Amino acid sequence: MTEPFADGADYVEFKEIESENSLREFVAGVFGWSPAWVKALFGVRYLLAKALRLDTASVPRSGRLRPEDVGFAPGDRVAFFTVRAGDPDRYLVAGVDDSHLTGYLTVEAVPRGFRLGTLVHFHNRVGPAYFALIKPFHHLVIRGMLKAGAARPA
Repeated sequence: MTEPFADGADYVEFKEIESENSLREFVAGVFGWSPAWVKALFGVRYLLAKALRLDTASVPRSGRLRPEDVGFAPGDRVAFFTVRAGDPDRYLVAGVDDSHLTGYLTVEAVPRGFRLGTLVHFHNRVGPAYFALIKPFHHLVIRGMLKAGAARPA
């Protein structure tokens, strides 16, 4: 499942939450969650990446994601992530590649809920420095994503 993506990772973190949602509903909530303060953080991230001369896309424009629009096949897009592996009944691995690091978000169905994982592979010395700057905010974003994924769809 997600283990091959964790092999050799420089940072690994997993958080679990209880939820009665389907995996597809949970993933839609996680990747569709984008409050104004998170969009502002991505704006700051974009400026930081430009200052560090990193290859980076502009501020992602994500909005609500419908469960029926979540793809699990490699190459499918979920927000600004690319699906690397998935099974609609068990798990999803989505990743983003930058010049300084590759990051994966993993979602696994577990008894009574879900496990959300962050896996990061640094490519050069800029990777750890960059991640140290965003890590305090990363925890806040992951907490919000978990809650959004666990909430019952409207």
